[in-house]
Amino acid sequence: MKGVILDTDDQFRLTDLEEPVPGPGEVAIAVAYAGIQYGDVLVRSGHFPVPRPFVPGFEAAGHIIAVGDGVDPARVGRQVTALTSAGAYAGVVIASAALTLDATGVDPRVAAGFGWITPTAYDLINTVTRVRPGESVLIHAAAGGVGTLAVQFAKNAGAATITGVVGNGDQADYAAGFGYDQVLTRDRFPDALGDEQFDVILDPIGGSTRHANLERLAPHGRLVAYGNIATFEPVQVSVNDLLMQGKSLLTYNSNLLSQTNPDRLADSARQALRLVADGQVHIDITAEYEPADLETAIQRLADGETRGKSILRIG
Repeated sequence: MKGVILDTDDQFRLTDLEEPVPGPGEVAIAVAYAGIQYGDVLVRSGHFPVPRPFVPGFEAAGHIIAVGDGVDPARVGRQVTALTSAGAYAGVVIASAALTLDATGVDPRVAAGFGWITPTAYDLINTVTRVRPGESVLIHAAAGGVGTLAVQFAKNAGAATITGVVGNGDQADYAAGFGYDQVLTRDRFPDALGDEQFDVILDPIGGSTRHANLERLAPHGRLVAYGNIATFEPVQVSVNDLLMQGKSLLTYNSNLLSQTNPDRLADSARQALRLVADGQVHIDITAEYEPADLETAIQRLADGETRGKSILRIG
């Protein structure tokens, strides 16, 4: 089969690979489309060290062609979307049966775009910060995959006002179409907000932005850190200061959750997929690439040029 490898020289190459076989608790999926996500950027940069050559790709949509021990053989032939630990940029990928969801009736392109961003956005709103009706929400990277979904889940949860922060004016126009009440460019944050405070803030940025976010939390507000786009330098926070205002600093790591409690992640993913299938939540596929163009796709993501979700056509 054909697949893309990340080679020892940090280059992506299309090559011939042996077809993998599922082990206990696993399924083999013939991949139609794969989702492109920020984990690809981190692997390429070496932030997540992996043995090279490495077959990347963490999100797959296609149909099950084989199952390992302990997996219901009736699942063979099912259309699915899967959260994988690697290998989705190939003709066949192995995935945990627990994190492979039935996607019957869902467009395969949308199923690939579902990936990790949709359950992440769902969890950030519904299980981590637990947005309540009437609350105010601030979402950074509002034009990205998680940002365009989180605003929809927040609306669904009854948020009264939702503010987004983006990199530039084009991204602001794009993000506004997903239901934000206002969208600011990064150079206007936080000054343009005046004295406004928020009950919930989603922060994948880090660094000085995280400090500014903490200052913008309302009493009893919740800030969730789920990435470090700007810098991996640690942010020092006084727990005493948080305690005085009842503020909470939370974290969310979907990759860790997939290893420690995959059933919990799968439950959130199924809830999110149901809303997508019902048309209540829209995944915006903005770009489709061929395997030979994967480097371009990942570089655009690293440079902050990507809006919505990009996918790779495999089969």
